[in-house]
Amino acid sequence: MKPTQNKILRGWVDEMAQLTKPDRIHWCDGSEEEYSALCNEIIASGKGFPLNTETHPNSLLHRSDPTDVARVEHLTFICTRQREDVGPNNNWMEPNEGHQMVDGLFEGSMQGRTMYVIPYVMGPLASPYARTGVEVTDSPYVAANMRIMTRMGSEALARLEAEPKVPFVKGLHCTGDLNPERRYILHFPETLTIKSIGSGYGGNALLGKKCHALRLASWQARQEGWLAEHMLIMGVETPEGETHYIAAAFPSACGKTNLAMIIPPLSQEGYKITTVGDDIAWLHVGDDGRLYAINPEAGMFGVAPGTSEDTNPHALTAVQKNSIYTNVAVTPDMQPWWEGLTKDMPENLTDWQGRPYDPENGKAAQANSRFTAPVSQLPCLSPEFDNPQGVPISAILFGGRRASLAPLVLETLDWTHGVFAGATVASETTAASIGKVGVVRRDPMAMRPFCGYHFGDYFAHWLGFQEKSDNLPKIFHVNWFRQNTDGDFIWPGFGDNVRVLRWVLDRCQGKGEAVRTPIGYLPTPGSIDIEGLDLEKGAMDELISFDRDLWQTEMDDIKMFLAEYRDRLPPELRAEAERIKRELQIA
Repeated sequence: MKPTQNKILRGWVDEMAQLTKPDRIHWCDGSEEEYSALCNEIIASGKGFPLNTETHPNSLLHRSDPTDVARVEHLTFICTRQREDVGPNNNWMEPNEGHQMVDGLFEGSMQGRTMYVIPYVMGPLASPYARTGVEVTDSPYVAANMRIMTRMGSEALARLEAEPKVPFVKGLHCTGDLNPERRYILHFPETLTIKSIGSGYGGNALLGKKCHALRLASWQARQEGWLAEHMLIMGVETPEGETHYIAAAFPSACGKTNLAMIIPPLSQEGYKITTVGDDIAWLHVGDDGRLYAINPEAGMFGVAPGTSEDTNPHALTAVQKNSIYTNVAVTPDMQPWWEGLTKDMPENLTDWQGRPYDPENGKAAQANSRFTAPVSQLPCLSPEFDNPQGVPISAILFGGRRASLAPLVLETLDWTHGVFAGATVASETTAASIGKVGVVRRDPMAMRPFCGYHFGDYFAHWLGFQEKSDNLPKIFHVNWFRQNTDGDFIWPGFGDNVRVLRWVLDRCQGKGEAVRTPIGYLPTPGSIDIEGLDLEKGAMDELISFDRDLWQTEMDDIKMFLAEYRDRLPPELRAEAERIKRELQIA
C-alpha cells in the first residue's frame, strides 16, 4: 500500500522510523494476500506453527516467551500533566519523563526488522461513533492479530485521508528484547498516544484493544459525552420476534463471554440470543434519549481454557478456521487443545512451550492462552453488528462472584443507585486466583485495569447521564454464583440464565413482579420461570433473598472502599451508601 497523503500521519510515521530505525517500512492494506504473508513470517520466525489444515484451515499456533504471557498492570502507566487526574486506580508518570524513558529503549529498536504501519478503525466503518488509530510495530504477529481484531488497512486509511484534521490515536510498539525489566505500556491521553515496549502479548501489544478501546477511549468519552466500557452487548429475541439489547459488565471469571453467546435450553423455546460484542461497548445517547452501543472490535481475543462444546459452543465454532491460537497445546496431528476442551486429555500432547507434555511442568496450555478469531464467524452474530448507529440498550447488567451475599438478580431503584451498584461491583477470589480464597476484590464497572482516569471523575461522568436523558436503560445486578452450605452452586447458570434475562426485560417493559428492599427490587416468588429446573426445595427462595446482617457488613466495607477517592467521590454515591445502611437497620 502506498504511504498516506495525510501529512500529520506521514510526519509521525517518519518520526517513529527515525527513532526506531527499521530496515524497511510496510504500510498494511488488510488484504488476504498480506495476511497470508504475515502468517508465513510468523512461521519463519520459529514462533508460529501451521495447524491441521483439514480441522483448522488457515489457522496457526503462536508461542510467546514464557515471561510474556499476560497483561502487566504494574508496568502500565497513565501519563498526564496532573497526577491527581489518574486517581488511585492507575499508575502515574509525568509525560515528559515517560517519553524520555521509553524513547531511550525505542532508540534503534527496529534495526534489522520491518516496521508495519497499521491504520485501523475501531467500530463500524460507516459509524460516526467509530474512532481511528494507527499502530506501528515490528511484530508480524501483532499485525496479523490487528487485522482480525479491527477494521484494518486500506479502508481505515481512506477514513484517515478523508478526515485529515480529526485526531487519531498514535500507537508505537516494539517487542524489544522481551526483558521484563524493560517492559512498559505508557498511555498519554492528552495527546492520544500509546507507547509499548518489551512485550509481544495481547493487550500489551495489540494497541487497539485495551489501550485504545478502553484506556484512551474512556478519556475521550468523558470529554465528548459518551461511555467506553468493558461490556458485552447481546440481543434477546423473544418468541414474538422482538429483539431487546442488553449490555453487561462482569469482572474476570464471571462468565461475560459465555453470557454473550448463551444458547437457551429447550424449555425456553422461542428465545434466541444474538451477539453484538463479547468484550467492549461504546455507548452514546441517541436522538430519542436512549443509550445506543457499538462494538468497536471486529474480532474476539478470548481465553481458551474452559471453552468447550458445553460452555460456549458458538465460540468454539468461530475458532475452527482463520484463527490464531496463542500458547495452547497441540495434538500430534497439530490440532489445538487446552484444559476443558474435552473431557479426556489426548495422548502425546506438546505443551504450550513446545515440550512433550509432562504434568510436572504444569498445565498443557498456558492458563491465559488465547484464540483470536473474526467475530463474523460467530453463528450467533447479530445482524445489527455493523449498524452505524449501534443498538438501543434496554438494560445494563453489572455482576460479580459472591457465594452468599448478592441475590441472583436485583433491579436498582434508579440511575444513581445503578451507578452505585456498578461502582461497588465485587468478586470473591476462587481457587484459580493467586492468594487466599474468598477475598473480596472490588472492580468498579469491571473497569479497574482499564479506566484511563480517576474513578471518582468516572463515577461522576456516569451520574451525569441522567442530566442528558430521562430515557436511560434500567440497571441490574446479577450473581450466578450463589452457593449452598455444601459449597455447591445453587443456580445452574449458562443457558438457563435466559430465565433471568426474561425477568430483566419484563421489568424494563413495566411487567414482572418485584418487591422493593433497601438493596433494590427483588423478584417475587414465581416471577422467574423455573419450570423444568432441578432445583432443591427452597433454592429459589434463597436465591432471591438477602441477609440484612451480611449487607450491613458489606456497606461498611463499601464505605471504606469509596473513601479511597476522597474529595473526587461524587456525594451522591456517599449518600446512597448512607441510605442503604439506614434502611437496612430498620427491622
